[in-house]
Amino acid sequence: MSGVGIGTAMEETLAGLIAEWRLIQDLRDWCAPFPGYFLYYPSRRNQPAALSALVNTLRLSDEP
Repeated sequence: MSGVGIGTAMEETLAGLIAEWRLIQDLRDWCAPFPGYFLYYPSRRNQPAALSALVNTLRLSDEP
């Protein structure tokens, strides 16, 4: 099959292609929406100081 694959992306960026059926959303049951932000960094071992400061700022802005 040509043009077949699995990828990962933010749903908002692909919403138009999903609506046009040019892409099919797989594992939809595992993609529950949630409020707020998320942050991924592959390693905490050599985390840059700027990233630590950003994480702390985001955590503080989320507190009531």
